[in-house]
Amino acid sequence: MQNQSKGFIYFICMVSAMGGLLFGYDWVVIGGAKPFYEQFFGIADSPLMQGVAMTSALVGCLAGAMVAGTAADKYGRRPLLFFSAMLFTISAIATGVFDDFTLFNIARFVGGMGIGVASALAPMYIAEVSPAEIRGRMVSLNQMTIVLGILAAQIVNMLLARDTAVAENMAWNVAWGWRWMFWAETLPAALFLVMSCFIPESPVFLNLKRQPAAKTEKGLGRLAPYRKVLVLGLVIAVFQQWCGTNVIFNYAQEIFTGAGFDVDGMFINIVITGVANVVFTFVALYTIEKWGRRTLILIGAGGLALIYLTLGTCYYYEVKGFAMVLLVVAAISVYAMTLGPVTWTLLAEIFPNRIRGVAMSICTFALWVGCCTLTFSFPSMNAALGSSGSFWVYALICISAFVFLYRHCPETKGKVLADA
Repeated sequence: MQNQSKGFIYFICMVSAMGGLLFGYDWVVIGGAKPFYEQFFGIADSPLMQGVAMTSALVGCLAGAMVAGTAADKYGRRPLLFFSAMLFTISAIATGVFDDFTLFNIARFVGGMGIGVASALAPMYIAEVSPAEIRGRMVSLNQMTIVLGILAAQIVNMLLARDTAVAENMAWNVAWGWRWMFWAETLPAALFLVMSCFIPESPVFLNLKRQPAAKTEKGLGRLAPYRKVLVLGLVIAVFQQWCGTNVIFNYAQEIFTGAGFDVDGMFINIVITGVANVVFTFVALYTIEKWGRRTLILIGAGGLALIYLTLGTCYYYEVKGFAMVLLVVAAISVYAMTLGPVTWTLLAEIFPNRIRGVAMSICTFALWVGCCTLTFSFPSMNAALGSSGSFWVYALICISAFVFLYRHCPETKGKVLADA
């Protein structure tokens, strides 16, 4: 890969990062479709079925992440990226086609498998093909495409969700609007499928395949000497989800209506958070190589703790309106320039080459366990504790993570990947 031009490295990193674009879109599109497919399937008054619909893709993420590392070590990084592109394409079409709730969830599960595979493979592949001096920025491109996918889903949802105050428009939204929200993913999924045919295999994988020892070692058996770094990776992965920011995307309806906004105002505010997400991810592209990974992740944990304490207090005293939007945007902004990109960069850098595939798979699996439990538990926790109590819980989690990461998180900026 040393002989490849920098332009070609940018090209293959961007192709791989398209998995992040689809990851972001598929992950968030359901939030905008939620008010409409719930009425279509008759689950608007069933919290349990609502939880099933919101978590079916996340269960698929678990399955995809579970097999990604071992399969990538056996077959290579490139074939797994192609496989994830196929899953995204199939799911994008099928989710909008089915009128049966069970088949709808199966299609969401397939898309979730694509997310699970892409989320494990894309940052690892990018880290393995990038020079050390720009590796953090290149891996952060994956997060940039994730947030662009999130913003695209938010804009598509807003444009397709016609004025809900008009009965005819609401009827169209329930019958067709939510379907087109999912179908819009088909074009970028098909493009990723085609472009993934033109990227080379990771040089790290090719080197490992040439080493006889690497072929004889069993996957989990390689991890025993690396328990401390694996625990660190697991904490970083789960914390990215349980820091609480992702409930803003998945349950934006409840959060913004609880702050006094109607459905149309909700969609506008969701797009505002998406724009902030993109802008501050651009900030991360420039700060991750200057400030370092450790500094940014500590800023993220501490900053979110302060914001959530304030946000919870505002909900407690029933503060309404634009002030709540500002706090939510602040939380998204801090997350976008810290925990969002830094998590994937650290996970791609902290493990030695010989265990990276399996370790990334385990940590990504843990990340999606965190996401699944977070998403499924929020409605119940919000009902029991209220929005104020929920955000205070997330503040406590952020404080605990800050203490742990301050003690144990190393700086990996500029290190040779094999030694990181």
